[in-house]
Amino acid sequence: MGELHASSTRGLRTTIVRWYLALAVLGAASAILIVWATGGQVSPANVLWLSVGVAFLALSAAIVRRILGQLARLDEERDDLREAYDRVRVDALRDALTGLLNHRAFQEDLEVQVTEARGEDRSLALLIVDVDDLKTVNSTQGHGAGDELLRATARVIGSKLRRSDRGYRIGGDEFAVLLPDCRADEAVAIAWRILSDALSGGSGTYGVAPFSLTIGVSALPGLAHDRKQLVHQAEAALAWGKRHGRTDVQVFDPARHGIADDWRPLDELAAAVARVASDRLLTPVFQPIYSMKTGRILGYEGLVRPRADAGFANASALFVAAEATGHTVELDMASLDAVLAGARHLDPSHYLSVNLSPRSLESDAFKPRELLAMARRRDIDASRIVLELTEREAVEDLSRLRASLDLLRSHGVRIAADDVGAGNAGLRLLRELQFDIIKIDLSLVQAGAADDPAEAVLRALRELARQRGQTVVAEGVETPDQLLAVIELGFEAAQGYLLHRPGPALDARPLDLARLAFPPAPADEAGRTAAPTPA
Repeated sequence: MGELHASSTRGLRTTIVRWYLALAVLGAASAILIVWATGGQVSPANVLWLSVGVAFLALSAAIVRRILGQLARLDEERDDLREAYDRVRVDALRDALTGLLNHRAFQEDLEVQVTEARGEDRSLALLIVDVDDLKTVNSTQGHGAGDELLRATARVIGSKLRRSDRGYRIGGDEFAVLLPDCRADEAVAIAWRILSDALSGGSGTYGVAPFSLTIGVSALPGLAHDRKQLVHQAEAALAWGKRHGRTDVQVFDPARHGIADDWRPLDELAAAVARVASDRLLTPVFQPIYSMKTGRILGYEGLVRPRADAGFANASALFVAAEATGHTVELDMASLDAVLAGARHLDPSHYLSVNLSPRSLESDAFKPRELLAMARRRDIDASRIVLELTEREAVEDLSRLRASLDLLRSHGVRIAADDVGAGNAGLRLLRELQFDIIKIDLSLVQAGAADDPAEAVLRALRELARQRGQTVVAEGVETPDQLLAVIELGFEAAQGYLLHRPGPALDARPLDLARLAFPPAPADEAGRTAAPTPA
């Protein structure tokens, strides 16, 4: 608009000057004609006409000068307004706390850069950066310290960028970096430099303690194809890194980051998860847990599956979406309610094992007494409930987690460490928290049947559990070899597809463990059965 106004005033000025020159020429021509028509004689009439012409030209010149002066002032005012507009626009696109560009600027630049990259067949990478410890810093040191942590993050990001790169603060503790002409592998290298600098406190130049970041990376072409995919993939990689220990750089991997398979915008995804939780669009299923001495059922692990009208292909996609959109507590509580409702005919001698994310137990929104009230409504005594905490979830607020577990344990609830052996977080949980049951991750169980080092780890975990009076449950038993290994290692209990797949009913039939561990050999063409060979 400023350019249009300037063009209009310049055109008006030119037009006025042209009209004045035309009048001057016309006046001069008229005077010459008058003198020529009178033969060059000076008469009162000629003098009068000439005087009128000169007066008219003088008046026109004065008017023109006045108009041109007004136009000049308009130009000055326009320039002042333009400068003021530019200052306001810069301020509107700048984050006041960190000095980086803000979310609005990110959206505008992202649109432009993606369009240019696709049109010119160039690469473009995106980093989404999350500050891992901001919540803890704000609660323990105050928001002033949290603000300084955000400023330090901005300085670390800015110090690692090339001239063509741009950094943004796009949320409370979230930043973004656009890297033109940058492939995914190059972006990962930049991301690791940013993380390394943060872990060293900004190389000691910013006056802050070392801090942790988690970074998600995507790029086009190769990974993403458009603007929506680029952002969604980076967010999915970031969410996965946050769930699996933080302090990490994750480049998008379609096989690992399940949320990226769902291309709905995050706000739409959040609404879909909230609807599943509020409308209880969940179906409970139960997988028996068997004694490895008797083959009898000890209890059941209660799981949920999204209903056909829930809008999610499977439970994994649903829970990943809940974590990414901040609806973990609501979904966990809805899942607990569905499982408890489905297990109201549970045999008094069996227990019910239910999953709960550490994110929920740490949250202010989680109320342990609500879980106890759910069990009472379903006539299930708290002493028959086992609460499973997955090792895959990193713990942020251990004291709050411990307080929630202590309250539940005081009412008889038992606590299980789930997926032990799947990562590093659970090793800390085993040291810091009191558990009644240790559930060994299926990957370690399956490897232990054929791998000596894995078997050594299983034996060490079994001995640790025995010293602490904990029950060990092997998960993921799928073959006779694995079952035999679990029995020989002396594990008290096991579950897995070989023993029983999850189903809607509470099947209480015992197993013939010997027959499962040493299945009959298949008959040959003559109908003869070969002698069984130990696995």
